[in-house]
Amino acid sequence: MNLSQWFILILILQVVHALGTWKLYIKAGRKAWEAFVPIYNGVVLMKIINRPWWWIILLFLPIVNLFMLVIIWVETARSFGKNQYTDTFLAVITLGFYNYYLNYVADVSYVENRDINPKSSSGEWTSSILFAIVAATIVHTYFMQPFTIPSSSLEKSLLVGDFLFVSKFHYGARVPMTTVAAPMVHDTIPVLKNKSYLFDDHKDSDSWINKLQLPYLRLPGFQKIKRNDIVVFNQPADTLRNMDDFNPDRNYYKPIDKKTNLVKRCVGIPGDSLEIKDGFVYINGKKNELPDRAHLQFSYYVQPKSHMFNPKTVKEKYDITDGFGIVNKENTYYFSAISDEALAKFKSDPNVVSITPNKEKEGERDANIFPHDSNYDWNIDFFGPLYIPEEGKTVDLNLDVLPLYKRIIEEYEHNTLKVKGNQIYINGELANSYTFKQDYYWMMGDNRHNSIDARRWGFVPFDHVLGKPVFIWMSWDGFPNGRWKRFFTTVSGSGEPTSYLIPFLIFLAGSIGFNKWRKRKAAKA
Repeated sequence: MNLSQWFILILILQVVHALGTWKLYIKAGRKAWEAFVPIYNGVVLMKIINRPWWWIILLFLPIVNLFMLVIIWVETARSFGKNQYTDTFLAVITLGFYNYYLNYVADVSYVENRDINPKSSSGEWTSSILFAIVAATIVHTYFMQPFTIPSSSLEKSLLVGDFLFVSKFHYGARVPMTTVAAPMVHDTIPVLKNKSYLFDDHKDSDSWINKLQLPYLRLPGFQKIKRNDIVVFNQPADTLRNMDDFNPDRNYYKPIDKKTNLVKRCVGIPGDSLEIKDGFVYINGKKNELPDRAHLQFSYYVQPKSHMFNPKTVKEKYDITDGFGIVNKENTYYFSAISDEALAKFKSDPNVVSITPNKEKEGERDANIFPHDSNYDWNIDFFGPLYIPEEGKTVDLNLDVLPLYKRIIEEYEHNTLKVKGNQIYINGELANSYTFKQDYYWMMGDNRHNSIDARRWGFVPFDHVLGKPVFIWMSWDGFPNGRWKRFFTTVSGSGEPTSYLIPFLIFLAGSIGFNKWRKRKAAKA
C-alpha cells in the first residue's frame, strides 16, 4: 500500500470515528463538527478523556498504535460512566464499535474531571503493563534495540554470546513496514513458535493482508555508514523457510523488516570498486585496512608430529576461534578460523610439522558465490572486481554485467525485467543503462572462511539496514562463564575495550541510595 492509499484509509477511519462519537462530543460540551475534523478531533478527544494531547502522535506510530487504540476505546467508555469489566471487554472485542452503542443507544452522561487513576489493583497492573509495552516498543523501534551475536563471523571484534545495544538513530530509524505485528518480537513468537506478524508470504501475493504493509520510510539520521563500520541489517536473501536459499526465483517471501537480522562489517560503501584477492579485500585498487580491534581469520590444515596432538588444548593455548577435526589418514587437522596473531605463535609450536592455508585458487568457480552465473569464475578468496551501486548513479547495462545487478533491478527496486535475444527490457522499455534508486553496501565477516555474507548473496540495500551496534552490555560463554571484561564495553573505538561495569554499578547504587534518602526526607516532612 502506497502513501496515498494509506491517506485514504486514514480518512475513512476518521469518518468511522466521527459517525460513532459525534453525539458523545456534544454530551461532553463540545461541538458535533469537531468530531469530523481529522487530527483536531483527536486533540479534542484527548481533552474529553482527560489525557495529554501528544497521545495523538502515538496513534501514528505503527505497532504502538495497536495498543493506543485499545486504550483510547476503553478510556472513551469510562469517560461516559462505563467502568465495569463488561464495558471494557465490549470496547476491546468490538474493536471500538462499542462507541456506536454509547453514541446512539445508551443513555450516558459525560463524567467531567474524571479521576484517571485505576480503581483496583488489577486495573493498575493492566495500565502499567500496557504503558510499559508502549514505552518499550517506542524505544525498541526508534532508538535502541537489544541484539545477540549468534555466529563467529566477526570473532575477536564481537563474540558469540555478546549482548548488544544497537542504535537505530545513528543511520536513521526505519519506520516499521509490517503494521500488524507483536511488539518487540522479530520473526517468531517465543514458545508459540508462530509468526509474529500478518503477511501472505507467497510471491506476488495481492491479498488484503499485504496491502497493510507501509512503504519504506526512514527518519533522518546523523551519520552515514562508513567503510569498516559494523552494521546490523536484514539479510536480503532470507526467506521464512530457509535463510540460506539464494535462489532469486524463490516463492516464499518475508517483509523487509522481518527478514533475519545479521551483523557484519561494511567493507564497501556506495561508489566503491571492490575486489577480493587471496582472501583480502581491495577497495578502489588499495588493500582495505581494518580497525585495530578487527582480526582477520582464515582456515588452515595443520599436520602434527605425533598422535599426542590435542586440538582442544591448542585451540585454548593460541586463542584459536573455532572448528577443528581430523580430515585424513595422516591425522591432518582442520582449523576453520585462525587469526594472523594466533598463526604466528602456532607456527612455533614444537608439535606442528606444517600449517597450510585452505584457500581457493584464482579462476576456480564456486557455484554458491554471487552472482551465481557461469560467466563469473569467482570464489570466496578471489572475487570481483565489481562496482557497488550508489543512489542516482548510472551504469551501462548489457548481458555481461546484468547478472551483477539483476536482483537489484527486479527485487530491491521493483522493476520488471526481460531479456529478448541480446536486448534487455526494463518495465517494457529497451534499456542500455540503469540508474540506481538507493545506496548499496558490501557486508562481510572478518572470519573469512566461516561467514555467510555478501559473497553469497551480493549487495545489501540501504532499506535493509537496521542500525549500528554501539554497546556490549553483557557477554556470556555459557553458564557460569561470564566474560566480565566485556560487560559494558563499546563496540567501536581503538585499543583494548574499556569496561564501564564498575562505574555503572557505582552510579546505580548511588541512584538507589539517593532515592531512598529523598523518600525518607519527604516522609518526615
